Amino acid sequence: MNATLESIKSLDFLKELGIEEKNAGTSTGLQWLDGKGKYLSSYSPVDGELIGKVKSTTDKEYNEVIEIAQEAFQSWRKVPAPQRGEVIRQIGEELRRYKKPLGQLVSYEMGKSLQEGYGEVQEMIDICDFAVGLSRQLYGLTMHSERPNHRMYEQWHPLGLTGIITAFNFPVAVWAWNAMLAWVCGDVCIWKPSEKTPLTSVACQHIVNQVFERNNVPEGVSCIVNGGRKLGETLAADHRLPLISATGSTRMGKAVSATVGARLGRSLLELGGNNAIIITENADLETCLPAIIFGAVGTCGQRCTSTRRLIVHKKVMTKVKKALVKAYAQLKIGDPLDENNHMGPLIDKDAVKTYEDAIKKVKKEGGKIVVNGCALKGKKYASGCYVKPCVAEVKNDMKIVQTETFAPILYLIPYSKMEEAIAYQNGVPQGLSSAIMTTDMREAENFLSVSGSDCGIANVNIGTSGAEIGGAFGGEKETGGGRESGSDAWKAYMRRQTNTINYGNELPLAQGIKFEI
Repeated sequence: MNATLESIKSLDFLKELGIEEKNAGTSTGLQWLDGKGKYLSSYSPVDGELIGKVKSTTDKEYNEVIEIAQEAFQSWRKVPAPQRGEVIRQIGEELRRYKKPLGQLVSYEMGKSLQEGYGEVQEMIDICDFAVGLSRQLYGLTMHSERPNHRMYEQWHPLGLTGIITAFNFPVAVWAWNAMLAWVCGDVCIWKPSEKTPLTSVACQHIVNQVFERNNVPEGVSCIVNGGRKLGETLAADHRLPLISATGSTRMGKAVSATVGARLGRSLLELGGNNAIIITENADLETCLPAIIFGAVGTCGQRCTSTRRLIVHKKVMTKVKKALVKAYAQLKIGDPLDENNHMGPLIDKDAVKTYEDAIKKVKKEGGKIVVNGCALKGKKYASGCYVKPCVAEVKNDMKIVQTETFAPILYLIPYSKMEEAIAYQNGVPQGLSSAIMTTDMREAENFLSVSGSDCGIANVNIGTSGAEIGGAFGGEKETGGGRESGSDAWKAYMRRQTNTINYGNELPLAQGIKFEI
């Protein structure tokens, strides 16, 4: 396997992770296949430099990976769950060791701020800790049988091969959310990272390999295949993978869902978000402003939980506008590896064009610009991926507002009554994250009630962005309905089995049926 690492900055990161230039591309865990596919080039949106190249996975290599993974599953599923948890504990320790260089690589390859890069690795560490505890808590239920001398219970078994398709915006954390739980549950994983951030996947595979090798984990438990859309379609269509966990756009999710559903497989989808914060007249604006700003501009607006809409009570709209204008004027935009900067670049120039087109549509549909957004020029922004965040006052039913734009554009929407605000909040196709800022208990409880937010995540006095590991993460409607990370999300990676045991001397039938011969 050949990988050309031409950026000195990134080469330092990769060397610190113990990665040699020859190792990249397609992996079955303990070996890297000598790939024959075309190169995938990774360019940093920070400075436009080529970080490195990895070989994409060919059809032949893909099938080799799947066959090795199938064999690995036969033995990995028999390892007791607490022992699998011990392996995950060690992965968490390795991630603590490599938090700084891996976080730097995430920041440089994806473009998010260095603090967010470190934060993403911390999410990986946190899910490892969660998975270790989970390894002793894969509980089933016991039920009372209607027949005498019978016992009923349910148990959970490993599902098999889990295909994981991740997006560029969280190049390592979302994989970890899936992989750590899947491994503890006894599954094996085939990871297709975003073609825009392939080097972070290579780094993660090396970290996992070190732990697996020490613990004699069979080859094939952790696999990587690199490629574009066609490879993702191959995973979705492969009947050998009972579960496909896919993160990305709603368009992509609909295609994956249709393909997986056609073969009666399972899909776990984490798709688009059009997240809103309701600011009531009873909100503590000084306290909630940092959450609003981070939600809108963190990761340059490229989080699925980014705050897209601010639904503001008319009585405080003027005050909110002034606060936003003042806060946005203080934002520092530039190299995300400089911790003094609040916001880095968009992922690529195509994303910049999408951002610019969205602002044009806002103006065309009658929106009023509050903070003017634009692409940034000059030596400091030579990669062509930097933009100034935009704020616009709009109507909720405008076509552009109904669409998720993966960029730092914040829409202000005025309201008069709480029923109106909740209707606006729910009045979009997506249903991921939502929040209300209020000091009024009735307003908060109404927002969380059955007639309140229709999203998978509903917060009070915190923003839409920044979910904790312990809660199940995911949303409704065009967000896909999947749940990852905490709570009982582990059940998606297992199959349920109901067991009935007759310990008596007779064999009565259920529902009192008599069948004599």
